[in-house]
Amino acid sequence: MKTKLLTILCVGLVASCANKKSTNSVESKTELPYYQEATFTPKWIAEDSPELEKFHKIPSFSLINQLGEIVTEKSLEGKIYVTDFFFTSCPGICPKMTTNMKLVQEAFLEDDNVMLLSHSVTPVMDSVSVLKSYADRNDIDAKKWQLLTGDRQVIYDLGRKSYFVEEDQGLEKTEDEFLHTENFVLIDQNRHIRGIYNGLNKVSVAQLIADIKTLKESLATEKSEQPF
Repeated sequence: MKTKLLTILCVGLVASCANKKSTNSVESKTELPYYQEATFTPKWIAEDSPELEKFHKIPSFSLINQLGEIVTEKSLEGKIYVTDFFFTSCPGICPKMTTNMKLVQEAFLEDDNVMLLSHSVTPVMDSVSVLKSYADRNDIDAKKWQLLTGDRQVIYDLGRKSYFVEEDQGLEKTEDEFLHTENFVLIDQNRHIRGIYNGLNKVSVAQLIADIKTLKESLATEKSEQPF
């Protein structure tokens, strides 16, 4: 009886360890799903499917970066990018998000096809000069990582209606409510949403980095298959 009980306990312990390992590991993927609404329900679509022509895309926008340059969707044409929402005076989650976004910056620092965008949710306070000081303090490379300010309504509409950064938990906000979220969102070269990640969790950020590499491989394959 004791031997049987010991066997059961050992099996349970092994299973428990295996489960803990799986929750802290990065999943290797051959392709990524698409997302088009706030529940982030994944949809698997072939890259050459006509369905993508009408699928949700990040709309046109015009904002200003830490160098005082205008940044639009055309600035990101043909590029993969990661986006989040922050503010420079944030004492809570933003510093850790910045630290973790720096991991993405380091992973693709020499890759011109990958960009990072961080939108200020307090654009009145986060002027170009304030963003530049924040970038300098945090070793943010302007060639890789754009800190954006501009019209508050444009930024909040992008966050809530285009990137769905707050809506993954089904929480609806009014226009007057403050936008605050730890989520990073992955956008492909065609402005489609391909993933959402917890910017406070290093394992989630590691998955983001792996998924960017998956998108890059997919893009390279797509280009190689195009006729000359």
